[in-house]
This record gives sequence, C-alpha cells and structure tokens, in this order.
Amino acid sequence: MAHLPRLITDLTLILGAAALIIVLFKWLRQPLVLGYIVAGFLVGPYFSLVPTIQEGENIKVWAEIGVIFLLFSLGLEFSFKKLLKVGGSASITAITEVVIMVLLGFGVGTLMGWNYMDSLFLGGILSISSTTIIIRAFEELGVKARHFAVLVFGVLIVEDLVAIVLLVLLSTLAVSRQFVGNEMLFSILKLVFFLLLWFVMGIFFIPTFLRKTKALLTDEMLLILSTAFCFFMVFLAYKVGFSPALGAFIMGSLLAETTKAEKIEHLIKPLKDFFGAIFFVSVGMLIDPAILGDFAVPILIICLVTIVGKIISTSIGALLSGQSLQTAVQAGFSLAQIGEFSFIIATLGLTLGVTSDFLYPIAVAVSAVTTLTTPYLIKSSDRFSRWLEKILPKSFLVWLASYRTNTRLASHQDEWRVYIRSIIVSMVLLSVILVSITLIADTYLVPFILANGSGILNKIGASLLVLILMLPFLWGLAIRNPSQRYRLIVQQERYQQPLAILRIVRLCIVTLFIGFLLMRFFTFIIGAFASIIIIGLIIRYSNLIQRLYNRFEKRFLLNLNQREIAESERNRVELAPWDAHIIPLTVEPGAACVGKTLQELAWREAAGVNVVMIKRGEVQIPVPGRDERIYPQDELLILGTDLQVKKVRALCRPKDDRNKEEPAEVRLLQYFVKRSAYITGKTIRECGIREKGNCLVVGIERETKRLLNPDSEAVFLEGDVVFLVGDKKKLDKLFEQQVSAVETASSK
Repeated sequence: MAHLPRLITDLTLILGAAALIIVLFKWLRQPLVLGYIVAGFLVGPYFSLVPTIQEGENIKVWAEIGVIFLLFSLGLEFSFKKLLKVGGSASITAITEVVIMVLLGFGVGTLMGWNYMDSLFLGGILSISSTTIIIRAFEELGVKARHFAVLVFGVLIVEDLVAIVLLVLLSTLAVSRQFVGNEMLFSILKLVFFLLLWFVMGIFFIPTFLRKTKALLTDEMLLILSTAFCFFMVFLAYKVGFSPALGAFIMGSLLAETTKAEKIEHLIKPLKDFFGAIFFVSVGMLIDPAILGDFAVPILIICLVTIVGKIISTSIGALLSGQSLQTAVQAGFSLAQIGEFSFIIATLGLTLGVTSDFLYPIAVAVSAVTTLTTPYLIKSSDRFSRWLEKILPKSFLVWLASYRTNTRLASHQDEWRVYIRSIIVSMVLLSVILVSITLIADTYLVPFILANGSGILNKIGASLLVLILMLPFLWGLAIRNPSQRYRLIVQQERYQQPLAILRIVRLCIVTLFIGFLLMRFFTFIIGAFASIIIIGLIIRYSNLIQRLYNRFEKRFLLNLNQREIAESERNRVELAPWDAHIIPLTVEPGAACVGKTLQELAWREAAGVNVVMIKRGEVQIPVPGRDERIYPQDELLILGTDLQVKKVRALCRPKDDRNKEEPAEVRLLQYFVKRSAYITGKTIRECGIREKGNCLVVGIERETKRLLNPDSEAVFLEGDVVFLVGDKKKLDKLFEQQVSAVETASSK
C-alpha cells in the first residue's frame, strides 16, 4: 500500500476534494458544476495549501472519457424527434442567438487584441447556454409550465445540435488555420451526410437488435452493450474525421428512440456522474489566479457582453419567430449564461493547441458569474418586459403585433407544401442511402470482384450485385408517393404540371445514380443506354419492388415510432382477470362533472373506475388527489373495464338539458376591411369586435395566406378578409358604412 500508483493517489485526491466541496455547495444551494470546478482549483497546480495532482496527463485522458459520457447522456435526452417537435420558433430563436453571439464574441476578442483563433473560440464559447443551470433555476422558481419556458427548452435542444456542428466547424478551422470556403462547405456537407446516414442505419438496426435480444438483456448486459455502442460510434466519428464527442452524442440520440432509453439513461448515470466529475474537476485545475487577476477587466467585459448580448440576441430571435414581446424578453433573460458546452469548446481549443492558456480560465470565470446571475435575471424578466411595453412607442407595439400575425399566416402550410416537404425529406434520405451503397461498393466490393478477373462477366456481375442492393431505394426515389396527400393533390388541376415536372426530376436523379455506377465498368454510351433500360424495368416491375421497399420502410417506421407504440400498448394492457385497461376521455364543456372534485364525483365508488392521470394542456397531473377538480377540455386517463368506462364517458359529455331555448341563428360571415373601417390598424382586443357584435373571429385572409383562430393581438389591415361567426343582423349593423359584407356560408 505504500507504493500506490500516482494515478490512484490523484483519483483519491480528486474525488475526496470533490465530495467535500459539493456537500458544501449543496448546502449553499449552488450549482454542483461550480463546486467541481472549485475542487479542481484546490487540487490543481496553482493552489499550494493542499496536496497537488501529480499525473496531469492521465487526468486529461479520464476527462476526455468524461466528455464522451456527458455527450452520450445528453444524446439520450435529446432524441431526433424532439428537434422536430420544437418547431420553427425555437429554431429561429436559437440560430439567431448563436450567430449573433459568435460574431459578438469574435468582435470583442478582436477589439481586445486577441489573435484570430482565440477570438473565434470565444465566440463559440459565448454562443451556447447552460441546460443544467436553466433547468435548475426553472425548478426552483416554479416557471417550468409557463409559455416562455417551453420556448427556452426548445431553444436549448436546438443549441445542443448547433454546438455539435460548432465543434466540427471549429475543428476544421483549427486544422486549416484559415477560413477556406470550399473546405468549410465540404465539412458541412460531410457532416450532414454522415448524420443522416447514421440516423437511418441506426434507427433501422439498433432498435431491431434490442428487440430481438430483449429476453436475454439483463441490466449488466444492457450497460455493457450501450457503452459498447457508444464507443463504437466514437470510433466511427474519429475515423471519418469528426470529434469523438460527436459520435457519443449521435449514439445517445439513436438509443433515445428505443424503448430502452430510460433504462440505459438510468444505468449510465453513475458512469456519467463519475467521469463527468473528473472532467469538471480538470476544468478547475486549469484556473490560474494570476491569469484571472491579469484579465480581470476582460472577464468583466465578457460577462457584460454575455448577459446583454444573449438577452438582446435571444429577444430578437424570438420576435423574428413571431413571439410576443413579453415571451421574447423572458426567454432572453433565461438564456443569459454559458455552461457545460462552453467548457467542452474551450477544451477542444486546448486539445488542438490553437488557443492561448488564458482563454480557458476566462471561460470558467464568466460561467461562474453568469450562473449566479441567472435566477435573478429570470425573476426580473416580467417587470422588465412590462417596463418596455410602457416606454416603447404605441406604433412599434402595433407593428410587432401585426408582424406576429403575419408570421403565423406565413407558417400556414397547405397540402401541397406538406407534400413537397415530405418528398424532399424522402429524396434526401434515399439519396444518402444510395450514395453510401455506391461508396461502400466502390471501395470494397467492386475491387474485390475485379481483383479476381477484369473480364466482362465480372463487370456485369459486380454491377448487377450493386444494382440489386440499390433497387428498392431507386424505386422509392423514382416512384414512391405519400399516398394520402398524393391522392388529394393529384385530383386538383392546378398541380398537374408541377407534379409532372417533379416526376421528371426524380427520374433524372435516379438516372444519374445508375449512370454513375455503370460508368465505373462500361463506356458512357453503354452506361446511358443501360440506365434507360433499368428505369424501364423499375417502372414495369413496380409492384414487385414496392413490396420489398415497403418491408424496409415498415421496419424503419416501426423502429422510429417504437416508443409511442410501446406507450400505447402499456395504456391498453389488460389487468387479468378484471379485463381493465387505461382509456383516455376528454371532458366536454357543459358536462355534469365540470367544476367538481374527484371526491364529489365519487367515480371509484359509483362506477368502479380510477382516474390515473389528468392532462391539462402542457400540464400533467399523475394520480390526482381527491381535491383535484375537473375542468373543460381536460383529458382523463381512466382505468376500468369497457362497461365501467362507458358509464363515466356519459358523465363527461354535455348535459342534455343545458339549453332549452331555441338556438340563435349563427352564420359564418365574410367581411372585407376597407381603409375607412374603424377596425383598420387595430388589434381584435382594441376594436372590441367580439364584445360589440357578440361574435367570434375565426379567420383572417391576407392576400394568399390564411390565419385560423387568430389571437386577440392579431391586427386588422386594409385589404384583409375577416371571417366571423355570429348573428348576421348584429354584425351587419356593427359594420354598416365601414366595411362591405358578403355572406359565404351559414349553419345552425
């Protein structure tokens, strides 16, 4: 025991210091990440009052493993489908904020006399906010269910993906030491290609493998298997020239789509906490008090730039995406800090040897300061937004409301746009698969076949083998259509010409793929002629190839939606021998149960059912208490038999005698807004059209765009066509001499 290796001694020192400090930080209710950094400083080479780490290089290796596990765990929480659900608002906000902060950080670094790479990495460090700090602050302040918090979570998801892209781009710039447009474009295309390829292949194979081996997987085996998957993808990412952290993140995102995601996340958490602690301690070891003293002014400047810049950039992005002024300001104040990814970006600069020694401690200091200010900024965001609304010109606020309305109008997508988007996504994914098959065949399969002879039969055999592998995907690229939307569109005359052009374009792309492959073996004329013949065969035997393609597509979609399918099955699982299962019920307005507590309803005693969850918008109430009230549009998850649930379903419907009077005549009316109309330039709330006419504004048509169910901040502009539901006599009287009215439809 007297001759313990230095690595064991160093680990003892690191973990001991970390354990003591995080207990203190937990008691002080401060972020544990800062505690690890302080512990690293105490055992680092710049603090001499306690024993110091001896084997710094070994700790760096452990810290790099910590980065891998941190990114792997982040990927498990990410999920590609989460990115699709965050919508355009979060994407626009995040990209605007990142671009502005990268430029702002680069500009500030340049003005302070830093070199090119230090300034560029400073921009990357300042561009990414801290997910851990924000979630902790939201939980403590109780604002997770508010509208701006939903936007912030979406922005954080997009930022995580953007940070991965930044790691790749910064690595490319660090190697070339200059901004080369062609190399940068190639790096981006290469990144997109491999991301799509890994996504398609991973979703197709990994969930299937886990499902087939489900009966054999113990917790130990699942831990080993998921860790092996992680490091295998780390190896692949390294081999194709990307950061190992990218591979860990991608594998985590792929496993996040499986039903084992929560289990893997639970099993991997101790490893993430252990190696993550070493990583953050290693961050603290690099803090040099002398550097912080020398750069006190730059640290103060960068802190101010971070806070003010993130508030302004995020607010601008949120406003551009169509959010209200209040939501934009609240989101900006919430994201005004840097965190974990900033340390990873700073580590990348040190690892590549392209940044100065002072940049890392500065990033840590800025992170510490902005972390401490985050809760206070979130608390003050409401007051600041109200103050802004008071001092800003009325015309500007009206313009913002009008812009928000126009943004919502522009986001409307008809069937044609949805169809084109689905076709483009399908074409891109299939093209990535075809390119990968071609590259693999060209690199490995074709040389192997031709090595055994270069005769015509070998060439024909090699080309046919590759074509057979490509055939289902060539059919999908050339012919496949989303059936439901395609049937709706093909019936409309105005889309016939665009559809014909689209078919020609798709056939041309398929011809290029086939021709590129065949010209590896034959002359141009032979390749072109053979391409036409193969396309004809694809069309002729379309049904046969379609069945094969459908099998691949069905497997892919089954794996992609595995979690949703499993959740649905869990809700419908029978509890033998009672034949009970979970059924969702929606409470309609006017139902007898509205406004009553579960104790007053006594459904368990009267009907024998249990309310296991109440879904109220974004809020979920699992196992609600007896004092929980039922409100209109609540979605209740009821546990019971079919007969029991049938009784409760009747209680969730409106009362039969809720309105004994003869219903008033209600019509759908269309009004054209003239310049002289009193509503022109006003919001729905300002003109009081709902109250004065006892009507409902259900739509606004502006040129070729339509907005359904506009909110009260929507602005009426000259030339708008307003759709209202109400009494025609009252509305005609209300709009008399201001606008012209034309009845379009009526219903009772």
